[in-house]
Amino acid sequence: MGSSFVCTCGKTHVSLVDQVLVGKGVIGQLPEIVKRYQAKRVFLLADLNTYKAAGERVAALLSEAQIAYSQYVFEESHLEPDEAAVGSAVMHFDQSCDLVIGIGSGVINDIGKIVSSMADLPYMIVGTAPSMDGYASATSSMSLDGLKVSLPSKCANVIIGDIDFLKTAPDQMLIAGLGDMLAKYISICEWRIAHLLVGEYYCETIAQMIREALAKCVQNAGGLLKREDEAIAAVFEGLVKGGEAMMYAGLSRPASGIEHYFSHIWDMRGLAFHTPVALHGLQCAVGTLLSARIYEQLKQVKPDEQRALAYVEHFDTAAWQEVLGTLVGKGAKSMIALEVKEGKYDRQKHAQRLKKIIRLWPEILQIIEEEVPSSQEIEKVLKTIHGPLSAGEVGQEEALLPQVFQATKDIRDKYIASRLAWDLCIIDEIKLG
Repeated sequence: MGSSFVCTCGKTHVSLVDQVLVGKGVIGQLPEIVKRYQAKRVFLLADLNTYKAAGERVAALLSEAQIAYSQYVFEESHLEPDEAAVGSAVMHFDQSCDLVIGIGSGVINDIGKIVSSMADLPYMIVGTAPSMDGYASATSSMSLDGLKVSLPSKCANVIIGDIDFLKTAPDQMLIAGLGDMLAKYISICEWRIAHLLVGEYYCETIAQMIREALAKCVQNAGGLLKREDEAIAAVFEGLVKGGEAMMYAGLSRPASGIEHYFSHIWDMRGLAFHTPVALHGLQCAVGTLLSARIYEQLKQVKPDEQRALAYVEHFDTAAWQEVLGTLVGKGAKSMIALEVKEGKYDRQKHAQRLKKIIRLWPEILQIIEEEVPSSQEIEKVLKTIHGPLSAGEVGQEEALLPQVFQATKDIRDKYIASRLAWDLCIIDEIKLG
């Protein structure tokens, strides 16, 4: 099942998604699809909100088609994607079921993918909001020991985006969906830079697929909060393509970069210190705007090799690790362990990267120019959808932005804007206001 194609990049891209249905009334095809998988009993997973939005309709359709089902509906008013939620879903799983259907968006989908993966069963997701790009990905974004991680799980076999359900999502979830799509401006830019500087795999076919989906979302942004079918469909389809792009590439590069890491740091702070946490896509929207400002400043830089070498010579890793602990709590342990393994602060490795940066600087500037719109353009789109324009609007402390920016370089082993700024020794000079 699924699909594949041989790409000009030299790889055979594989998608594990059998079917994507987007449109008005497509939920009516659910019983037929369930029977196609020869399922005898279905396990439904939802929360109180998503069950009311679409779960009742799904249950009614199954009953009408005489398809047996069991269900588990989370009762928490705010469901965290963590060990407790996964454990609860697994413990309530009916082992007589032979197909799992998630009804919801981000958290429900991530948990549903883990449950279906553990049970080795087909998985379907009935989307209730065009709010995130995990519908078609084979990973689950979870909180594990205080650190935001992407756990290998299972890709949905079938994705159903019924416009009649999607358009009833709260405004903030619609805005979050477009916010997650705007992030792709940054992710494609950083993917190309990483390919140039550190030899990371890159595929132009996948990148162009994302660019086209993003352009369609931006073109229809004015109709999103009016709940126009075309705008809703554009965002949902774009988010699904984002997940497929990650699957094709075998990594998250096509869909996330530093803008997502702003969100991850804020999530980690929420777990550690119970600070406010907004929807992922809303945080990514702010992260995208901040990232555009960062790249505008990077475009004005003239690399100075001696200055950069001197900066790294005096960089105090132990002092920075203390700052990380204060900023994100126990999640800093995993970040520090990653650095021990990776060694990006190693002086010799830095010197080698720096020489390459200086040699390729004109090409880096060209990539930024081609991929990242001005911060004013991104701000204009966000204003169109009444999206957040500052860290404060998603509940974050503006005064901590410099530290949050610097911490983004330690989240994953990925070359992003903060790493480039550190390599150039200007990371302390970047203005985010």
